[in-house]
Amino acid sequence: MPNTRLLAGKAVHPVGLGCMNLSHAYGTPPSENEAAALLLKAVDLGYDHFDTATLYGFGANETLVGKTLKPHRSSILLASKCGMGGVDGKRVIDGRPETLMQQAEASLQRLQTDVIDLYYLHRWDKNVPVEESVGALSRLVEQGKIRAIGLSEVSAATLEKAHAVHPIAAVQTEYSLWTRNPEIAVLQKTRELGAAFVAFSPVARGFLGGLRDISALEEKDIRRPMPRFSPENYPANLRLLDALQGLAAQAGCTAAQLGLAWLLAQSGHILPIPGTTSPQHLAENFAAAELEIDAAILQQAGELIHQGSVAGARYPAATQAEIDTEEF
Repeated sequence: MPNTRLLAGKAVHPVGLGCMNLSHAYGTPPSENEAAALLLKAVDLGYDHFDTATLYGFGANETLVGKTLKPHRSSILLASKCGMGGVDGKRVIDGRPETLMQQAEASLQRLQTDVIDLYYLHRWDKNVPVEESVGALSRLVEQGKIRAIGLSEVSAATLEKAHAVHPIAAVQTEYSLWTRNPEIAVLQKTRELGAAFVAFSPVARGFLGGLRDISALEEKDIRRPMPRFSPENYPANLRLLDALQGLAAQAGCTAAQLGLAWLLAQSGHILPIPGTTSPQHLAENFAAAELEIDAAILQQAGELIHQGSVAGARYPAATQAEIDTEEF
């Protein structure tokens, strides 16, 4: 039996590909040709779950993914998101039904597909009841434009309200050794409701990948204002990374692979979606699902890096105010 997990009614490889950084967020993205080559390499390796969004590159990422993966459309699970987009070059959270319907139509065109397998509300717009936003998405299901509904960065209470309107197939939230917020309530709630849990930034925004020199981050890199990457906090976090790399060496893998294996071991309904621009990391991330790592090493990894040992908050205050996730 191949190693798969269930997402939106489809059996997929446990590790998917987050496509954001091919267009957006972490400094200058690769050229379109390089990005397309990486996507095709992912298909060759066996990746069958690709995650994009209206927001990424303000549509450019969906266009790239749609064009490149069109020949493989029938063999992949394609996920995208609405409710957060670019308006006049600025990021705007807007969960009004009419906005979501318009964004879905634009997503379908850019992705060059008749139906999106999994469509997430990227952020709950706190000015719009979540029931209204999910109601709009349920109409898209009825129209055959999306197959399943997901939510991103929501609390267990919001998830429950949404699920009462239409079954929620997946919740996507940041989860890694150093971000444990889902453990407060959402992991358990997704399990109860039969929803998958999709973990974004599972290698801690490159931290577990061995990012050492934060001064080299470009000015517009989204990590720059994040407290964990500040010059005050990062040196303390690097000491944790040193120790984790020692554990990974014992396990015969990289620190990023150990972080992914740890995540996969937390529950059978977790599917991490690391992003990368490196073909080598692309292959290593995918292979992490096949690693057999001693339970004692996984436990040590979890005891080493967690919300209590990491220096700095996950987000700056302004970003924190936009999300609904439970906090320690």
